[in-house]
Amino acid sequence: MSRDTLIVIPARYASQRYPGKPLAELRGSTGKAKSLIERSWEAAKRVPSGDRVVVASDSDEILEAARAFGAEAIFTSSECRNGTERCAELLGALDEEPEIVVNLQGDAPLIPEYFVESLIDAMRADPSVEVATPVVRCTRALYDKLVADEKKNIVGGTFGAISSAGNAHYFSKRIIPHFDASKADDDNLPVLLHIGLYAYRPAALRKYVAGEPSQLEQLEGLEQLRFLDLDVPIRTIEVKSPEWEIWELNNPSDIPHIEASLEIMGLE
Repeated sequence: MSRDTLIVIPARYASQRYPGKPLAELRGSTGKAKSLIERSWEAAKRVPSGDRVVVASDSDEILEAARAFGAEAIFTSSECRNGTERCAELLGALDEEPEIVVNLQGDAPLIPEYFVESLIDAMRADPSVEVATPVVRCTRALYDKLVADEKKNIVGGTFGAISSAGNAHYFSKRIIPHFDASKADDDNLPVLLHIGLYAYRPAALRKYVAGEPSQLEQLEGLEQLRFLDLDVPIRTIEVKSPEWEIWELNNPSDIPHIEASLEIMGLE
């Protein structure tokens, strides 16, 4: 079996909320502007165990931009409904199948390399793990803010209900699990925020695309729920929050927040 790890950066031009966002420019600590897709590629290249990094897109403009800054870029169909399906399609374009495929989404350039390394380490340590994803424990201050937002019908993140063995029972955009917050330990709240980063075995990706989008996947708008509906376990790995805020680019108003984190990270 190959021991290679492939990091895929799925990127599409026709985002409903922010068309063309992979090409949006973000300024780093020196004021230098780079596109979102280039900064995501640089984040992937910083992962020590990443043997190969590929930008996967259905947009010629994105593919050309990626090749211009030195990335390997491969065309994938516009029929892909999410990043997991795009990773699965990319497998068919490769000469050799990797051991592990990492989905580092193209709108999340602030993911620390140790998040990715933790998933790769977990999968190499336990060959039975088919899919892995990171979670971060919620602080009391953030929990209080999220509860207040939820009362206003503002969605502030994705949450996981996790078994004692570390496997996901469920993911939701509502805060789970329910508990008496007044009796909870502020340093160990039972609320785990899910980070949209995944590592898969190729076999798990094939199972995923063999199934249709499930009702829960469509209701929650969470692609990973299809794995659970197909009885493919998802191993969650709890990681420590970085010093900067992990902010995804979903709207132009997110740009200043991402640039502030780039400043903290010291990335030019």
